[in-house]
Amino acid sequence: MQINDIPSNWNQIIAALPDHHLLQTQEWAQLKSQFGWQAATKIWGDHTNPDAAALILYRTVTVAGLGPKLRVMYLPKGPLLRDWGDESLRDIVLNDLAQTARQNRAIFLKIDPDVTLGRGIPDTIEAEDDSVGKFVQEDLITRGFHYSDEQIQFRNTVRIDLTASEDELLAQMKQKTRYNIRLAARKGVVVRAGKQADLPMLYQMYAETSLRDGFAIRGEDYYRNLWKIFIAQDEPTCRPLIAEVEGETVAAVMLFWFAGRAYYLHGMSRAVQRNKMPNFLLQWEAIKTAKNAGCKIYDLWGAPDVFSEDDSMWGVFRFKQGLGGEVLRTLGAYDLPIRPTLYRIYTQVLPNVLDIMRRRGRAKTEDRMTA
Repeated sequence: MQINDIPSNWNQIIAALPDHHLLQTQEWAQLKSQFGWQAATKIWGDHTNPDAAALILYRTVTVAGLGPKLRVMYLPKGPLLRDWGDESLRDIVLNDLAQTARQNRAIFLKIDPDVTLGRGIPDTIEAEDDSVGKFVQEDLITRGFHYSDEQIQFRNTVRIDLTASEDELLAQMKQKTRYNIRLAARKGVVVRAGKQADLPMLYQMYAETSLRDGFAIRGEDYYRNLWKIFIAQDEPTCRPLIAEVEGETVAAVMLFWFAGRAYYLHGMSRAVQRNKMPNFLLQWEAIKTAKNAGCKIYDLWGAPDVFSEDDSMWGVFRFKQGLGGEVLRTLGAYDLPIRPTLYRIYTQVLPNVLDIMRRRGRAKTEDRMTA
């Protein structure tokens, strides 16, 4: 099977599959095509009722010292299978993807499907493993895949079941979270829906947040393009929610949704009015907004790889956990080396390249903030 262009009804095709994801949509392909990636699709089975599908991103990269240009292939949150427990289907899809990578002279294939390994924090009473996920993990290793050193997306996350009533959703939260939601409202925090005109301000606040909290972000063009693509549709699937105190913007979240699932991709805040707990009210408004948009799941996008208080994400995770969600542990990204020697060289060089890019990105962010 050859790589195909993206069909006009691609979103409808993948929405029929159980683990459909925002990062497998036409809009995500549109975004990545503006930043050096090309996008294509593969479908297994009937296009109106597929057995599996995949959005494939690929790009040619040149790394100093490696000589020839290299092609990498990446399936963000894909491939999508109707049933990962179907060994025959899994065999067809994975063999086909490996063959496609070989035909397109990729040095490796990276997949990152939302295959569940378990729920709950490991070694707690709520924890349970998923037998299908464990079997898929073993199958990948047998096929030559290995857990990737470059985990582009979060492997674990926290999800909230939105099928409950608003009263039930509040009851599921930690008592302190409910208290802080009500405190924010009493202290004059107001949440409004953002517009395209707010995007420059939102990026500035996101940059401020990244410098304060010590995480790297991309340039302004990337985020403004990302947000505009999902906002500027006939039926927008992104909504900025902005918290204000007496007309002053203090925090915001970018809420995305696709096919019944909402996603909290970006959060930002200023170092003012934090005692009024605006982020708690923001998340409650995001939950209600997602529910009103017909979503049944709210993905809070990210939890620690290791559930320890030493993890840098622990504070953020505890905040998300207070919202009453369930920890979901997934497979993460796995690489299949197609050209092993080049792959080894690439993975040795890549961390240094990424480190340089992060330092440059942080320096650019600091320059923009002080300009």
